[in-house]
Amino acid sequence: MPSVEVRGNSIRVKWWGGEYKPGPDGKPTKKKRYESASGPEPGVPFTDEQEAYNYGLDRESDVRNNRHRPRGSGPVGMEEYCDLWFEEVDLRVRSNKTYKSRLNAVIKPYWAPWTVDQITPLEYAAFDKFVTARYSHNYRKGVLGLFKMLMDDAVVKYKLRTETPIVEQRRRGRYEKKQVRRVKRPLPFRAVHQLAVNAHTVWGFTGWVYIWTLAFSGMRPPGEMFGLQRGFSSPNWPQAEPDPALREEALQRYQKMPAIRVQYQTYTDDRRQVLAAPKYDSWRTLVIPPFLHEMHQALLASHRSPWTFVSMTGKPLLSTNFDDQYWFPIRDGAKERPVRPRYERWARPAIPAVEEMAGEDIYRLRHWHKALLDEPGADVARVAIEGRMGHELPGVEGVYSEVTVGMEERIVEYLQGVWEKEVVGAGLWVAPFPMSLPDDLLNEAPPLFSGLPVLE
Repeated sequence: MPSVEVRGNSIRVKWWGGEYKPGPDGKPTKKKRYESASGPEPGVPFTDEQEAYNYGLDRESDVRNNRHRPRGSGPVGMEEYCDLWFEEVDLRVRSNKTYKSRLNAVIKPYWAPWTVDQITPLEYAAFDKFVTARYSHNYRKGVLGLFKMLMDDAVVKYKLRTETPIVEQRRRGRYEKKQVRRVKRPLPFRAVHQLAVNAHTVWGFTGWVYIWTLAFSGMRPPGEMFGLQRGFSSPNWPQAEPDPALREEALQRYQKMPAIRVQYQTYTDDRRQVLAAPKYDSWRTLVIPPFLHEMHQALLASHRSPWTFVSMTGKPLLSTNFDDQYWFPIRDGAKERPVRPRYERWARPAIPAVEEMAGEDIYRLRHWHKALLDEPGADVARVAIEGRMGHELPGVEGVYSEVTVGMEERIVEYLQGVWEKEVVGAGLWVAPFPMSLPDDLLNEAPPLFSGLPVLE
């Protein structure tokens, strides 16, 4: 209970602040550390003992309900708090990079003049308006979501505020149309084939295999595609699997089905190339049809890199400006490059645009793969489709369902049938396999894995 002292014309209340005094070794002792006040605000004294007593009761209530902040701690600036919060927060490696960018680009510059406890709902509303006027809908959601995390932790975890400045209530006033998902335009098979043909013109046989791998596996671009190493590609996996238990299990399961192992994604962290777990830790094995397996065999026989897909110059794709140099010409087309002295290797014919993909990201092919498996004629179980996409089924269905060998055999059979009907049966152009490397180079086994550091 708080204690009230009257000294002349002043009234002081003292209460326990929830902390203990430190001993000589710096560790807390059993002696309580008390706090006191002479008024509800600086320069405003208590009018009577009852007001002082009630004030002390309120402070003790804050201590019991984890709302108390020690009076001796000074205000913390928003820039300092953002740095401290980022150091302590536990994030996935990819989220780490995204959050750091949003903090440095938007949140810290805007809130630099404020301390954490100074931000009011009115000032947050102005910040919301500022972000909305300058950035896209998705980026705005990301910035405001991150700011909400900062304020929630300031209240609950660090006790730098008593409540969040973000007031959530039903919208009133002017009606605004709700954001809706972008309508997907139909993407016929021939449009995907044209993308692969364009990729072959831009990038050679590697581009041809890249498009078909993405369209018939559903891997996430660019991270998982860039991060596919030779040892995890179907010609070498599961024999090259580093984990003995997984290798033994996979050798039994995939004797008759070629498969790709999605083990890593790759990206640049502080100017260095690194490997990390796939999004949502969605490690998975993807069975692929025989035609795609044969493409991977030919592709890996044509170069010595530890990566399955390499750039036009044989380097890791992560070192390229992929959108400008590869995807945009593949999707939007490009003018002819005539033969010029010393630049013969860069000559190429005109590339037609794929109108169905105008303005689309390459990620659209992952969506196309999901739709392909959702077709009634595919007859593929939902658990197998979601597992292939790296998703988990919610609720009881996710607990009791499992992907069987029969389901994976059905996927292989169906995808191979689609290829034979839509490409072979329709007489569409197919890229010729490249010539293998000379025998003297084939005598030395290429590295199966890149050796890049793995971030946990």
